[in-house]
Amino acid sequence: MTTADPQFDGMYGSFTITSTDRLEVQRYRICLLISGASLSAGLLQWWLAGGEWAWLWLLPLCGSLGLALHWIHIYLRPLHRALQLFWLFGCLGWLVLMLQGSVNATLDTLASQPLWILAVGPMFAALTGIGFKEFFCFRRPEAIGLTLLLPVALLGRLLGLIGNGPCWFLVLFAGLLLVVLAVRKFGMEAAADVGDKSVFAYLDAQREVAGP
Repeated sequence: MTTADPQFDGMYGSFTITSTDRLEVQRYRICLLISGASLSAGLLQWWLAGGEWAWLWLLPLCGSLGLALHWIHIYLRPLHRALQLFWLFGCLGWLVLMLQGSVNATLDTLASQPLWILAVGPMFAALTGIGFKEFFCFRRPEAIGLTLLLPVALLGRLLGLIGNGPCWFLVLFAGLLLVVLAVRKFGMEAAADVGDKSVFAYLDAQREVAGP
């Protein structure tokens, strides 16, 4: 903390946005951008050049999404932990899918055997949770689009209500919306993403009083 750090009046007292807060917000936004770009690029490569190497985009997607969930600011710790668990289970699902056959056929297997959505779906659920958080906090239309499109696409495909083409088109559109969301966030003050730090302090104090 320095004398130049801005101070704000929160619900439970004053708080300061520090250089550490600003760095975390910057990292969160960069990770969102990488996640959206990786998801979009992977699907486009899959469609245009086949799935032989398109699966490689899963590496930056899973990594950046995990880091974004590390640096995201969410008041409710159980919700934060739940999104991180969704991400972890989804990544494990991708790993199992890759190991059960040829890694180059990962995306083709997912397309031809929709039940694998149950394994990898939790990762997309975590991404949906980020979209919901962003819409709840900032009312950005691209955030509600992200929140709605992913479950509609994957659940619709899992239940046989839509085909492969519409499903993955909706997922691609969601990825592009995530890119738009991330780019627009770079023009916002860090304090907007940090939120009311006095609420975090109050909730932490309540947990300490409650004990284990």
